[in-house]
Amino acid sequence: MRKQLWPVLGLGLLSACSAVKSQRLRSDYDTVDKHQVKRLVVVTQPLPDGKVSVGELWSLVARQWVNQNRDFLVKESVALPDVPTDTTFKALCVEGLEGVLWLSPQMALKGSGAEAAVQAKLVRCRDGEEVWAAESAGSWDSQDEDYAQRIGQYVQELGEEVAPYVVPTAKLLRATLDTLPNPELTDADKDEKIELGE
Repeated sequence: MRKQLWPVLGLGLLSACSAVKSQRLRSDYDTVDKHQVKRLVVVTQPLPDGKVSVGELWSLVARQWVNQNRDFLVKESVALPDVPTDTTFKALCVEGLEGVLWLSPQMALKGSGAEAAVQAKLVRCRDGEEVWAAESAGSWDSQDEDYAQRIGQYVQELGEEVAPYVVPTAKLLRATLDTLPNPELTDADKDEKIELGE
């Protein structure tokens, strides 16, 4: 009897430690958005910890992760202040884009790391409807040997201010964006993705 409980307890503990608190996907994703929502812009809004450079870090990390680990084609990434007044993001839905990946973060440095939370949504441009959403939270140390090179790259690109935010941002976004679905690409889409070079 005791041996049978260990796997169940282990699964419970693993799920309790997960950064992802909830996620949802449209029930018609496989028949509709899987084929229609492929080209995205990432927007981080409002700015995490009130800092433009950290908002740019979030959008850049998300853009790179999605381009490398999902079949979406993330064309642009931006960071904007304040809470969005239009959650359909029509202003960002310029020609050639089919969806907006919106990241609404909360982040604060604490001790040797940071506490972070995010509400993430994929919104389709044609009607502003939600396709996918997830909420995640956790705290991470700012130092991790596995991320040393990445910290250096982001500091070089965005400035020294982002250094303590890189590891917590990357770990939270990886857990969150790992719940994103995969669209279906045509051969032309695949060629376009290769040209993105990320």
